[in-house]
Parts: sequence; C-alpha cells; structure tokens
Amino acid sequence: MVSPYCFATFTLYNCKGGIHLFTWYAGKKWRYLSVLLAGGLTLSACSNTSTSMNHEGHEMQTKNSGVTTSSAFEVLTGNTFTLTAKESMLHLDDQTMKNVYTYNGTVPGPQLRVKQGEKVKIVLKNELPEPVTIHWHGLPVPNNMDGIPGVTQNAVKPNESFTYEFTAGVAGTYWYHSHQRSSVQVDKGLYGSLVVEPAAPTADPADQDVTLVLDEWMQDDSMAEMHGGGNSVGGDHGTMDHGSMNHGSMSSSPNPAINQSQHAANGHEDMAGMSDAEMMPLMYTIFSVNGKTGPAIPPIHVQEGEKIRLRLVNAGYLSHKLNLQGHEYRIVSTDGQPIHNPPLINGQLLNIAPGERYDIEFVANKPGSWLLEEKSPYPGAKSLTVPILYKGYEKEKAKPDTTQMPIVDITKYGEAAKSRFSLDQPYDITYQMDLNTQTMDGQMAFTINGKTFPDVPPLNVKKGDLVKVTMVNRSQEDIHPMHLHGHFFQVLSKNGQPVSGSPLIKDTLNILPGEAFVVAFVADNPGDWMFHCHDLGHAAQGMVSEVKYASYQADFVPDPSVGNMPE
Repeated sequence: MVSPYCFATFTLYNCKGGIHLFTWYAGKKWRYLSVLLAGGLTLSACSNTSTSMNHEGHEMQTKNSGVTTSSAFEVLTGNTFTLTAKESMLHLDDQTMKNVYTYNGTVPGPQLRVKQGEKVKIVLKNELPEPVTIHWHGLPVPNNMDGIPGVTQNAVKPNESFTYEFTAGVAGTYWYHSHQRSSVQVDKGLYGSLVVEPAAPTADPADQDVTLVLDEWMQDDSMAEMHGGGNSVGGDHGTMDHGSMNHGSMSSSPNPAINQSQHAANGHEDMAGMSDAEMMPLMYTIFSVNGKTGPAIPPIHVQEGEKIRLRLVNAGYLSHKLNLQGHEYRIVSTDGQPIHNPPLINGQLLNIAPGERYDIEFVANKPGSWLLEEKSPYPGAKSLTVPILYKGYEKEKAKPDTTQMPIVDITKYGEAAKSRFSLDQPYDITYQMDLNTQTMDGQMAFTINGKTFPDVPPLNVKKGDLVKVTMVNRSQEDIHPMHLHGHFFQVLSKNGQPVSGSPLIKDTLNILPGEAFVVAFVADNPGDWMFHCHDLGHAAQGMVSEVKYASYQADFVPDPSVGNMPE
C-alpha cells in the first residue's frame, strides 16, 4: 500500500500496455503523468517527460514526449482550462476509424480534475463547422453556466469562444458534453469527464483511481436514419450521429461481436417495425471504453494489496451491465454522491444507464488475470471487456464469465441513515411526470404527460420550495434515464416501496418500463433548468420538461442567427 498522502491513477510497470495515468503527492504539489501505449506504438523514451503550465502558473499536466497518438484522454489539473471543439479521427481498434467531434482532439476529451471549493474557468473555443456548448452534467453550477443553447446562453458559433466560470462546490464524479443538438454532437464524441476532488483528503485513499467512459458506435453508416435521435432534429443539418461519421471505417473489425451482428443490422426493412429499445442495440454494435473497443481496450495493471477505484461514466445511448470478475467490490458513490456504509458484493451486475456515474472500489487480493466485462444481451456486448492484470500475470488471458447474475438494486444497497426528505413530509410542490412512447402526427414521439417539448407544462417553483416528483414509465419497452439539471434529488421510493438502503442522492435516474419512482429536491438554485430523458434521442423527440423559478430572468439575449437547439 502507498502512503495515505499518495494518490495513484493506473500504475506503469513497463513500456507496454494501456493508458497509464500516474498521480503522486510531493510536498503540496499535485503532478500528473499521462501516457497512452496502444497496440503497435513504440515509445522512443519512456522516461522523457516535460511539464506544461497554464498562464496562471498552475501545473496542468506532465506529458510523455514519446507518445504521438491522440486516442486517449489527458488529465488536466488546476483551475483554468481551454477546451477546443474540433474534428479529429478516432481509432477504435486497428481496423475501425471514425471521423469524430472532440474536445482537444480526443474521445473522450481531457479529464478535468479540480478541487472542491475552487473557482474554475474554462474557455470553450469552437473550431467545428457548427455551434456548440458545454454542459457540466451533474455538477450544480449557476444557471448561466449550464450550457443550454437558447435557455441559458447562445450556442458558440464557429470560430468564436465562450468562458464558463463557476465554483466546484460538490465533490464527485461528473462529466461534460455539448448540449447543442446533443443527440448528434454527443453521439459524435463531444464529451469528457470531470472529477471534483474533496477539499479534505480522504482517510483511506485509493492506490489507483481509474476513469472508464463507456460509449457505443455504429458499424453501418446507412443505419443513421433509423434512430430518431440525431435524425429528427436539425433540419438541413442532416444525420450526423455515429453511423454517418464513419468516413474512414473499414468494412469489418477484428471484434467478432461486431461482425456477428452485421447481417441482422443490415436488414433495415426488418427493423422498420421495431421499438426504439429493440432497434438501438442492433444499430450500436461497437462498444468502447475510453475510445477503444475489443482487444484494443488497454488493461488495468494492478499489484496485490492495492485498493482500486473505478469511476464509471456512461456517455452512450445504451445501458451497460458490468461484472467485475474474481473480486468483491463496494459501490461507493452514484452520480458522484456517496453511499452510506456500502457493503461488499460479488456475483451481481452493476447496471449503468446513459448519463449515470458509479464509483466502485475493490482490493486487488486475487492475483491473476481478470475482466471487467459487459454482460448485457446486446450484439456489441463482447466488444466491452477491460482486462485487469496483476503484476506477473500480464501474459495470461482471462475468459468471460458465463454465469447468470442478478442486477444490484441500488434502492436496497447500503445502510439506511438520516436524510433530508421523507415520503410523508409536507411539500410545497408536487409534480407528476408520465413518460411514454407515442405516435404523434404519424411520427414516433417520446412524451411527458402526453406532450412534447416545448409544450410540456414546466415545473414552476420558488426558491426554497420543497418539491416532490413522481415519475412513471408508461412506455411498453423503452427505458428512460431522467436527468435533472442544476440540482440533486433524493430517491424516496420505487414501485411504491420506500428506499430501504442508503439515502440515494442522484441527478440521473434510470426508469424501466412500468416502474414508478418518487423523488424530492429543494429548489435552491434559481434559473431555468432542463429535466429530460438522457437517452438523447428521446429528448430530441420530445421527452423534455423544465424547472422554472419564479421571477428568474436569463442574462442573455437569444440570437436567432445562431440556430440554438437545446436538444
């Protein structure tokens, strides 16, 4: 084990392997070393590093000068950053390339690591051919910094910039992404992770802190038109989701799961009558972790006795059911917020819905070769496996676990504790959200209370109001991960049964068909806030409401020439 004043992110044992991010504490100065060693790359000098500083003197990153690839995110520290939205190429594996949208040239974009309580400044520069924004998913920020075009700001035009400034008030795991035509732009790779480190050092820090951003991609370009997300918005912008940006992709992949689903996926006429839930897994057959798929996903190298923290972020359209082989683990937080006294579990799947984040911790006490593996029934599932290799076992290859496993019920996980809200206390505002899949004017629509945005009646509040919301998924097959901007809510009940585990604080809640949840929050962040499904295709087709504070006035003037598109 390392000193309690050390914090390590991936351990580098040699010059072969995957992404190795080192962090160590020396005096009062944090340092980061970011290295990508993808298959086929050769390092000219593994120890040749150089440090870059931002203009305020904060150390931003230590880079290995022998690395020339751009297929893994960098880790940036300090409090002042520049994110440049631009096009680039993503090499998912040796044969599959995508023309993508990026922040700073990579998918995911840089991880921003900041200190709780610190004032943060991020300059967004737009070098894309269309407007963009940045939304800080899950992190409560002032409304005018929320990044919603036409609601909190004008989208940033090509060759222009915008500066986001806010205080990172709540520690946790978050992510950022564009909210301009988000069903298209996020699908094209315009996202990254954000970690707010606690102001006070944790008593028992992890030896390795590893962020894994999950996503899915299309193999078949022509299938872009099948998904109502990016295709139903933007008028003459066209269909620009994963499928339509595959300009450089090969016709096949070394990943058997990808090729296995090609025949079924290419039968477009057979998919015409499918629900969205049935169609999406057939379209998105390439699963990725940090911009890599299948055998190209680099391993996590561990040493016996280390405590490992995995920060899992779902930036895609599909839910991911993950199994950690060989080890007991604890779910220490969800959506960045801690779980009270989390018990050890094994043999259970962790389901991560679009927009959600889960942090898990385990002790490396089973030397060998293991996998963090996808266990969903989707055609692309086999392309998501993250090797976990102990020192001395690097040449061994783990086998998939074929055991059937239940999914962790997060509403029953952890230990009950005193919380702010209860089901039977009085509330100032109650609101019902019936979520449904309907046909409107001959087109599929995703509705709230029978209407689509902007016709959905908003949730009108005053500052200080206690708000209770009941969300019911009346869709027969579609899943709706509902995300509230600017606030956390406490989950009070599921299907009429009170939450029996830890107080469950979230900003994104996955709701399966037929499920009903009651949540509560305090209206403590004035503004106009989105409350929408984070299957971004569903949001683009109407599943959006707003939380609107009385007397709040936005401090920008909508510019009709920009083409603001909040979903």
